[in-house]
Amino acid sequence: MDIIIADISHAKYAEIICKTIEEAANVRGTGIAKRHPEYIIKRMENGNAVIALDGDAFVGFCYIEKWDHGKFVANSGLIVHPDYRGQGIAKLIKQKIFEHSRTKFKNAKVFSITTGLAVMKMNSDLGYKPVTFSELTKDQSFWKGCQTCKNYDVLQRTSQSMCLCTGMLYDPNAKNGEEQKKIKPKVFKRLKSIKHQLFLKKNKK
Repeated sequence: MDIIIADISHAKYAEIICKTIEEAANVRGTGIAKRHPEYIIKRMENGNAVIALDGDAFVGFCYIEKWDHGKFVANSGLIVHPDYRGQGIAKLIKQKIFEHSRTKFKNAKVFSITTGLAVMKMNSDLGYKPVTFSELTKDQSFWKGCQTCKNYDVLQRTSQSMCLCTGMLYDPNAKNGEEQKKIKPKVFKRLKSIKHQLFLKKNKK
């Protein structure tokens, strides 16, 4: 299996990437913005994506998005094909796209919003810290991407200050003394539980 920087030659995988993302979003009920093949292909053309292949078979994918004129970047759409899940491949893809982001956008803050406990753990291992949404990009084009999530109303009700997703940030310019310790998975699990109880109960009223 190879995990490489994608280019235009990988455009043929755009359809299956979008399908895999959509199916995963339906299963999870939240956490992944729907994308179209043209959007994915553009990231490949710009060298802002990583793809995992087993020969010619699609294994996994993740891409980089720039916001606020490059002040922020996000590693988005992390997905592994169902046939290859449970093998630690997502972590390898996440590591590759994070390293690529740090090389290509050296001074950019790398951020993530996710409901996935596994992704939170991977982010923490890479040096991300949990933050409020106010510390993330203000670019409204990013937040519009949340419209395809079934819980978008939560983001609207809170005036874009919080949602079921947890915001996480890696700041390359943070002082050494501000470096965060790795956070235990049970902390993320507890946070996710609190958010579900808080926001989903309100939604049922």
